[in-house]
Amino acid sequence: MITIDAESSVPPFEQVRTGLARRMADGTLPVGARLPTVRALAGELGIAVNTVARAYRELEAARLVETRGRAGTFVSPGGSRTLEAARAAAESYAETVHGLGLDPGEALRIVSAALDRRPGG
Repeated sequence: MITIDAESSVPPFEQVRTGLARRMADGTLPVGARLPTVRALAGELGIAVNTVARAYRELEAARLVETRGRAGTFVSPGGSRTLEAARAAAESYAETVHGLGLDPGEALRIVSAALDRRPGG
């Protein structure tokens, strides 16, 4: 499913969150797909249960997944709209920075800095 790089400066919960979000965006985890339980994924990845739980909470806050009690956690239809809106914003940003003649690396640093300034960034 996903892997955790223990040497990365990116916290494990964020690696889980982005790994799952990436799979949702590319369709590997389609709308309605059931995610592994928190315990199962934590065991598979060799990380703490709370780490996976935090990633799931953040995915739920972003409306990418929904938890249905004991039934589990599923990729939500809202996630498709959210991801589509994010893709559209990214396309617009890419077009703007290309028109300004900015280097792609600089464009990524700009958006990274903007994300870091946001709550939870």
